Amino acid sequence: MTATVDVEGLKARMTAFIQKLQDDICGALEQLDGQGRFREDAWTRPGGGGGRSRVLEEGAVLEKAGVNTSIVHGELEEAFAKKLQGEGRTFWAGGLSLVLHPKSPHVPTVHANYRFIQQGGRAWFGGGADLTPYYLHDEDAAHFHRVHKAACDAHDPTYYPRFKAACDHYFHLRHRGEARGVGGLFFENMGGDLEREFAFVQACGNSFIPAYLPIAQKHKDTPVTEEQRFWQEVRRGRYVEFNLVYDRGTIFGLETQGRTESILMSLPPRVRWRYDHHPEPGTPEARLVEVLRNPREWA
Repeated sequence: MTATVDVEGLKARMTAFIQKLQDDICGALEQLDGQGRFREDAWTRPGGGGGRSRVLEEGAVLEKAGVNTSIVHGELEEAFAKKLQGEGRTFWAGGLSLVLHPKSPHVPTVHANYRFIQQGGRAWFGGGADLTPYYLHDEDAAHFHRVHKAACDAHDPTYYPRFKAACDHYFHLRHRGEARGVGGLFFENMGGDLEREFAFVQACGNSFIPAYLPIAQKHKDTPVTEEQRFWQEVRRGRYVEFNLVYDRGTIFGLETQGRTESILMSLPPRVRWRYDHHPEPGTPEARLVEVLRNPREWA
């Protein structure tokens, strides 16, 4: 970070951006759902800062959806501070995080996060978005990736291949030998000009609605069987495993004493673990698992 960078100004602009993005995404999701409405909880963090959590439950399309913003600051525990990329214990972190768990197994779960962090004399952006289907439609995965690739290409043609590969690497359940989903983008501390990176983060955030909503709209009314619902709940178990074992955002939120209910809103409402369950060969369920064990290029 150079001395000429207006980090305080970036904090203010990032705060305004994520709060408007939260409004835009919640409005679009309520329109998609047609029935559910977001409940908002404003909260404060004892050590400094706070946020606003918005959760929609038991909608017509969305079984559970969380779209949260937080602006927190203060001092980190010394042991945790050493695990981050910055310097010292003082920090500021502002970001938006969302997880959508649709009711239908034909509509994918989706996650996105956009953040700006300062620790001591260093500051950096991070974020991304990834898609987790239960029944794989290749054209949906391709659409999700193409929209995000276009956002990347408008800023730097090297971004998409780098951040797609980083996403495949990060959202991987090592103990299962499979990806959480079909990926998307994941980036952290790109190491360049912070103004350019802020413009890129805005482009990514504004890509979420066109990347995801057409997929949800297309499949939300597809008939569902009990067997398909069972499979959805089994696969949701993998989602829980990742978020509780590996997810850095979950760990960061808990370590910085954020609001627990907001941090764990990412967990699905209904889930199951069936002992040693394997789908029948040749089924759509088996095909999904095969693709998750062998990540592919989509865009």
